[in-house]
Amino acid sequence: MKNVKYTMQLLKRKIDNFLEVWKSTEKRKPLVIKGARQIGKTQSIRAFAHANYASVIEINFVLQKKFRAIFDNGYEVDTILKNISLIEPSWEFIPGKTLFFFDELQKCPDCATSLKSFCQDGRFDVICSGSLMGIYYEEIESNAVGYKEDYEMHSMDFEEFLWARGYQSGQIEELYRHMIEVEPFTQLELDTIMGIFREYMTIGGMPEVVKRYVDNGNYSGTLAIQRQLLKDYEEDITKCAGGSDKAKILAVYKHISTFLAKDNKKFQITKIAKNARSRDYIGSVEWLKEAGVVNVAYCLENAELPLKGNYDAYNYKLYYHDTGLLVASLDEEAQEDLRANKNFGTYKGAIYENVVGEMLIKSGYEQLYFYRRENPSIEMDFFVRDHDSLIPIEVKANDGAAVSLNKLIESQSYPDIHYGIKLGYKNIGWNGRFYTFPYFLAPFLRRFLREKDASGLE
Repeated sequence: MKNVKYTMQLLKRKIDNFLEVWKSTEKRKPLVIKGARQIGKTQSIRAFAHANYASVIEINFVLQKKFRAIFDNGYEVDTILKNISLIEPSWEFIPGKTLFFFDELQKCPDCATSLKSFCQDGRFDVICSGSLMGIYYEEIESNAVGYKEDYEMHSMDFEEFLWARGYQSGQIEELYRHMIEVEPFTQLELDTIMGIFREYMTIGGMPEVVKRYVDNGNYSGTLAIQRQLLKDYEEDITKCAGGSDKAKILAVYKHISTFLAKDNKKFQITKIAKNARSRDYIGSVEWLKEAGVVNVAYCLENAELPLKGNYDAYNYKLYYHDTGLLVASLDEEAQEDLRANKNFGTYKGAIYENVVGEMLIKSGYEQLYFYRRENPSIEMDFFVRDHDSLIPIEVKANDGAAVSLNKLIESQSYPDIHYGIKLGYKNIGWNGRFYTFPYFLAPFLRRFLREKDASGLE
């Protein structure tokens, strides 16, 4: 397929820079880009491909089922090229100037097996894209371990949303400078960015929704797109989930917002179906997590290091992977209240927790953790760590006292906790026990903790 002029207007994404770095690597491996459905994988790859290669061979294994047979008689590159040419004789294979873009990888496991051959051959670049919903490497003869590079993509994070709103990288870096220097914002800065952050909570990061919002300059039509996306996810679950698990997975997915409205936000399997048992639904929760549809926060057994292995697999909270979809799952009044910054009832805490968890995952944290203890009563929304400290993160929907946060920091029972972080509608501050940051700085927490460690910042 000869290159054609590619004029589609795209939103700036972080994967754009990643792809440029990947192409500049001398001995680059085939790249597999995975993520939830409809987060912009195909659009970003396609734009990069047509901007950087003389020939782009794009094959979609869902829309072009006939191409699934190109691997039937072997995985040697020349054999694959011959079979592609039988179907499309006009396509050109130019060594060093051709990109093979295999889309919807999950529908053709043989394609993943072929990546080892493409890597060893070295004449052509290869990018594969696939929905996490449906990628099961146990179905693949060889998943080309050591011969491919994986990249997991998410819906747009807050920084990408700021780009879409017209903010430049230097302006966003200035937000982080305030954070690392513990310098409060002016009231104008705080009010302005917090207002945009509320937009982000309402809109979310699904590219189609963001683009509609930016193009129109208002919320018109965004809710309809979001609700269609929710229906699409349910349909995808029905198509991709196997056997008897299908009903369980759908039941879990449909009840997420219900339990987020509860005071403790804990997901309780026993309340979604008669005689339901937690152990029977663990696989369903894991399926949704691996599909990129939900983020799971597990309750720590003890508020101490290490984090991995120190949690109860049956005690968890479920969050939407995109907060805009959570808001869309609620009634229209809740959306209107959020846009107007009104008190939106039982979901207020849920929405803020959801978006903070989302931002932590998008910034590179692989897993979410929380803590709850009955006697004495201590609840903490999230935990992260630096090189030697366990760091509690309290998400405050209201301007209340940080009781649990202070208990964890001051108590001798938690020696791994030296300081904490409080997120809310507050300016930047440090009181000797915990940092206070406005919500919109949550995407920078991971970077902040790393640089804090390196600099010895108190």
